[in-house]
Amino acid sequence: MIRRNRIAIAAAGGMAAVLALVMWSSNAVGVQGTNVAQTEQVGAAAQADYGDVPPAPPAAETPAEQQEPAAETTEETPAGQAAPAPSGPGVTLVAKSVPKMGDVVQDGDGRTLYRFDKDTPNPPKSNCEGKCAETWPPLLANGAPKLEGVDPALVGTVKRADGTEQVTLAGWALYTYSKDEAPGQWKGQGVGGTWFVVQPDGKRNVECLPPGVAVPSGA
Repeated sequence: MIRRNRIAIAAAGGMAAVLALVMWSSNAVGVQGTNVAQTEQVGAAAQADYGDVPPAPPAAETPAEQQEPAAETTEETPAGQAAPAPSGPGVTLVAKSVPKMGDVVQDGDGRTLYRFDKDTPNPPKSNCEGKCAETWPPLLANGAPKLEGVDPALVGTVKRADGTEQVTLAGWALYTYSKDEAPGQWKGQGVGGTWFVVQPDGKRNVECLPPGVAVPSGA
């Protein structure tokens, strides 16, 4: 009787051991599968960092809203192009009498006009070119001059070496002076003993001559 009980206990113990072994084997297989899957995922991520695995395609971009076209402009002048100069005479000769100096001729902006003794009036000829013309800008014609107090019979033009037309008065070419900084000034009076303010009749104005400049003879 006692022997039978021992055999039964031994058999039960053996079955329990077999059952425990089966359950352990199943758990081991599950864990191994999980580890393999995790290893594959980590390996794929590592390959992607080095460019071995193509990255996921970017998300589709949503097209930007179409902008309304800019309003058309009615401006016909091309950009950067200066507007055309206003029409009409561009030169005005004004006869005036000013304090101290007396009778003078000015342009439409009030700049005093001069004549040059090295020019010739008959036939008219300008001998002021290059640097001289930078200091003494010639009064260039732009159509018929507008005259105020000046005899039209005395007004004409002379062609300069560069092809431009310069206004003359009684045959003398007319100039402004670059150092006259404001209307009505006459800083060019008597410069070099050859430059003089011009009078409405084309003759020299010999008033207010600087020290050392003598009154020249003739017209």
